[in-house]
Amino acid sequence: MRRSLLLATLSTVLFGSLAHAAEPLAIDVYRDPNCGCCTAWIKHLEENGFAVTDHVETDMTGVKSRLGVPHRLGSCHTGVIDGKFVEGHVPAADILKLRAQPDLLGAAVPGMPMGSPGMEMGDRHDAYQVIGLDRQGQESVIADYPAH
Repeated sequence: MRRSLLLATLSTVLFGSLAHAAEPLAIDVYRDPNCGCCTAWIKHLEENGFAVTDHVETDMTGVKSRLGVPHRLGSCHTGVIDGKFVEGHVPAADILKLRAQPDLLGAAVPGMPMGSPGMEMGDRHDAYQVIGLDRQGQESVIADYPAH
């Protein structure tokens, strides 16, 4: 009896801690109701441990303006995590990089490059960069993905 109780207690502590450690990161995603690649990007995020709140919007230009996304970095959908914007098809790993850089206001994958998360098209992978934007409006490359 004592052994069973001990095992049950250890199991609860161990698995409870693991579940807590694996708690999903909350991200809000704003998208046009007619966009299929946006829902594919949301699926990419969910498969990588994010808890997505999906906001269907009719005025994405207004959303981007309100969040401070420069037009030159624009894409089809916009996420928000920790008060920072995530514009376009940013890979989940690069969202984690963004969170670790307090000087950045956001990150973007401008346009809709083939092969980026949510834009998969077989073996086609266009080259693209993930661009970070700091508080002074300066851009820097967070990640570089070559074509292949």
